[in-house]
Order: sequence, then C-alpha cells, then structure tokens
Amino acid sequence: MTRVTAGEVLGFTAPAVVGAALVTAPAAVEVSALVAAGLVEGALLGAAQASVLRRSLPVLRTGWFVMATALAAATAYAVAMVPVVLGDDVASLPVPVQVAGGAVLAAALLSTIGTAQWLVLRRAVPGSVFWIPATAAAWAVGLGAFLAVSTPLWQPGRSYALTVAIGVLAALVMAVTVAVLTLPAALRLAAAGTEEHG
Repeated sequence: MTRVTAGEVLGFTAPAVVGAALVTAPAAVEVSALVAAGLVEGALLGAAQASVLRRSLPVLRTGWFVMATALAAATAYAVAMVPVVLGDDVASLPVPVQVAGGAVLAAALLSTIGTAQWLVLRRAVPGSVFWIPATAAAWAVGLGAFLAVSTPLWQPGRSYALTVAIGVLAALVMAVTVAVLTLPAALRLAAAGTEEHG
C-alpha cells in the first residue's frame, strides 16, 4: 500500500506542477499539457501497482500494465477537461442534458483506469472483472477526498509554490484513500492469481 501511495503522489506531482503553471493559459494549452502530465502520473502509478501485483502474479505483463495505466490516466484527464473546453456552452445547455452529460463523463472518467488495467489483468487472473468497479468506486471516493482538501485551500492569488504544495497534499490524501479502498480487490487478485498459477 505504501508503494502504491508513493507512486500516485509522485505521479500527481506532474499535473500539480503543470496545472499551477498554466492556470491562466488558453484552454487548448492547459488541456494538452494536463493530458501529457496524466501520462506521467499513470505511468508512475501503474509501475508502483505492477511492482506490488507482480509478487503474486508473476505472469503479469508489467510493461503492458504500466502503458495501459498511463494511457488510461491521460484519457481520464481528457474526459475531465471536456467541461473546460466547452466553457460557457455547458451552462447554456438544459439542466437535464447537463446532468446526463455529467453522469456519462463521470462514469467514463472513473472507469478508465480500472478498465484499461483489467484488459491486462484478465490474462493473468481470469474473472478479474471485479477490478473495474472496485477501482471506479475507490477513485470516486479518492477524488472526493482530493476536492475536500484542495477546494478550501486553493484561493486566487496563492503563490505558485503554495499551489503546487496544496495539490501534492491533496494528492497524498487521494492516494492513501484509493490505496486503502483498492487493497481488498488487490488481495483478491493476488489470491486468485496464486490459485490459478500455484
């Protein structure tokens, strides 16, 4: 759990630094940079998770797992930035359309990493589809924890260094939350992998 938490916190430093630096940049620049930073975050998270899973799943294709996680994280950032790109156009949509669109985006964002990782995990652990809802639920709570910490602290006029520090602090809370909540599913993967290949 410690290694996964450290991987996510270290990984989130990239979007925290980029996001703080580009807060006043045009949307296209901000979106492109954050999606690229998402690749870094996902790669570090995937590498940390793979290093833990590989102990009980020696057949896990680590490189594919890391690449899948990196691409999924970048996709999650792209999905999260849709409202930023649409800007004021979102507010002009009827409320039911906003709610439905928000629900679709939220479901897509929360399921990206788990789904991408499952595409690799299923070769090592048949029946591991439970990883998708487990990680989606963990990320939903983790992102809520991130916002609970960061929202009251982020204020206009904060220095760049303080903004990054707030992002990293909130990332730590998010990472611990996600690691704790995905631990039962990870242990289930490990047990299933041991049975399958033991």
